[in-house]
Amino acid sequence: MAKDIEVGSGNPAKDYQDPLPAPLIDPEELREWSFYRAIIAEFIATLLFLYVTVLTVIGYKKQTDTTLNGNECGGVGIHGIAWALGGMIFVLVYCTAGISGGHINPAVTFGLFLTRKVSLMRAILYMVAQSLGAICGVGLVKAFQSAYYTKYGGGANKLVDGYSTGTGLGAEIVGTFVIVYTVLSATDPELKARNSYVPVLAPLPIGFAVFVVHLATIPITGTGINPARSFGAAVIYNNDKVWNDQWIFWVGPFIGAAIAALHYQYILRAGAVKL
Repeated sequence: MAKDIEVGSGNPAKDYQDPLPAPLIDPEELREWSFYRAIIAEFIATLLFLYVTVLTVIGYKKQTDTTLNGNECGGVGIHGIAWALGGMIFVLVYCTAGISGGHINPAVTFGLFLTRKVSLMRAILYMVAQSLGAICGVGLVKAFQSAYYTKYGGGANKLVDGYSTGTGLGAEIVGTFVIVYTVLSATDPELKARNSYVPVLAPLPIGFAVFVVHLATIPITGTGINPARSFGAAVIYNNDKVWNDQWIFWVGPFIGAAIAALHYQYILRAGAVKL
């Protein structure tokens, strides 16, 4: 009889059970209130993330605007923006992990779908909720600060002058790979089973990953790594340059998420083979 052998594991006798793969289509989800709670949680979390993101970017640009007596060396700077967004992700993942898994990013949802941790139906509805939440979050910023919002570019992602399309796409691919790789590693079932503190600490490495990726990619693309973030800002700002570059912030993150999922599944987890 064939049996499963864990490839690459120092201890083939596992002391934990991997959760069953999520079904591709699960009609039972539609009858569960927890399913709709999770979708609402993703909507609200992404709304809050975009609200803080765009306000932080606009606030920084205003503080450094010399035409308004700003200081070019003032404001929070790139470090401050990165800390704000990484910290916000830490908070939101901590708050929503027990409800929806704390994705807050279609690329993360896509990576988790590829590793069979969420169903296709849940993945699609999460992405819709995240995109709508992002639009609403940016809409709130524009409603509260319409003059500054328009003047400072609406916090929208676009390829920075001087960088090629290939460079921008590569930055989004690698940046999203880091995020999804961190999410998958921080929520790995083996670590959760053998280290009771891992579920509590999981939001920390995820938030820190967002911080370092922003440091690296803000000068190139403004840092997308989250299609909902880029899409929400583009819808409300509605600028030709932003829309022309929009594909980079979808194709790049989804490629990065797919590579991270494959790396996790076949290298880190070294999926069981039949012998």
